[in-house]
Amino acid sequence: MNTRRTIVAAALSGLAILGFAGAAHAQGEPLRVATDATFPPMEFVENGKRTGFDVELVEAIGKTLGRKVEWIDIDFKGLVPGLISKRFDMAVSAIYITDERRKVVDFTVPYYAGGLVVMVKDGNTAIKTPADINGKKVSVQVGTKSVSYTKEKFPQVQLMEVEKNQEMFNLVDIGRADAAVTGKPAAYQYVRTRGGLKVLPEQITTEEYGMAIRKDTPELTKAVNGAIEKLKADGTYDQIVKKWFSTK
Repeated sequence: MNTRRTIVAAALSGLAILGFAGAAHAQGEPLRVATDATFPPMEFVENGKRTGFDVELVEAIGKTLGRKVEWIDIDFKGLVPGLISKRFDMAVSAIYITDERRKVVDFTVPYYAGGLVVMVKDGNTAIKTPADINGKKVSVQVGTKSVSYTKEKFPQVQLMEVEKNQEMFNLVDIGRADAAVTGKPAAYQYVRTRGGLKVLPEQITTEEYGMAIRKDTPELTKAVNGAIEKLKADGTYDQIVKKWFSTK
């Protein structure tokens, strides 16, 4: 019996060591995060370096989890399909939490509130409220909620779908589009830094951003949620918010 107990104890000890080693290895693995870095101030490239609110928050999460972040650049429309096909672990790119997306991916707790707004050229007097875009040419970014929402709520709109956020603004700026429907953070960032356009005061939706994670990795969702909670508790989250959204 003593011999058997010794063997069992040794086996259990070995399993514990292997388990710890496995956990340490998982902790050290890079966290593969996909984004479309064309949506300032959430994520964009400046002086050849990826930056923005989402980028800094994810880097802080990676540090909290003890995992280096490995960024993967991809068009917005490919984020959810790429996540489902296991090309990466997370997708973080100012993604609205929607019931439709919840069917195929999991989301973290909401980490920032945004929403859709209408942008027009500064001096435009024909479009004073969101309802005024009906019958007008409106630019939207393909793959975003702006497309489906605008089609549903403003059926007479002539949609101009583009691949990149900057193209959407440019169409309004040069007069090819009468307005753009886009996320509030990007809209105010553009007005602050570029000018030429203005944001209508009436916001058309209120949305929450979430970090998308595969349904087959619930442990990662739990870990990221825990990291977000910790960053909020120690003040890091507020510092990042203040840096990127201090003025409006």
